[in-house]
Amino acid sequence: MIKDVLKEAESRMKGAIQSLGEDLAGIRTGRATPALIEKMSVIYYDAPTPLMQLATISVPEPRSLMIRPFDQTSLKDIERAILASDLGLTPNNDGKVIHLHLPPLTEDRRRDLVKVVGKRLEEARIAIRNIRRDLIRDLREFENEKLISEDDQKRGEEELQKLTDKYVEEIDKMGEEKEQEILEV
Repeated sequence: MIKDVLKEAESRMKGAIQSLGEDLAGIRTGRATPALIEKMSVIYYDAPTPLMQLATISVPEPRSLMIRPFDQTSLKDIERAILASDLGLTPNNDGKVIHLHLPPLTEDRRRDLVKVVGKRLEEARIAIRNIRRDLIRDLREFENEKLISEDDQKRGEEELQKLTDKYVEEIDKMGEEKEQEILEV
């Protein structure tokens, strides 16, 4: 029973880490990457659709992205979504593709991005701690219902804490890497 709780904790914590990784990939650094815009929501036929389902995104140069829509009629919708996003990019539309040129980041913008990364890291840490809290509550309920012994419950909580520490450490490592990437000139 404790193994089941630990397996659930591990899978939920891995999910939180994966979500953080996707979040951090979408934060702009000095280099162009399709992850920056592929999850961007575009209103296409009155339905929000991820950009990656509407177009191919390529990196022709280190500081630019090229978006080639599958359907040419979606060009204006994609352009509107980019302008409405918080990326601060201006799309160049030539009628067939959209070019996005990423200007070099200013020092102030880099500091702002580091703050955004810090906020996302803290949200991920909170998610990990919430998972731990929920599962500790489950273990205590199992002990109260006499499904496991008090010793098993304590052992389970210790294992859960070790798992939590491992994933919080992984979050910190991901954050350091992203901050270095942002601050790199």
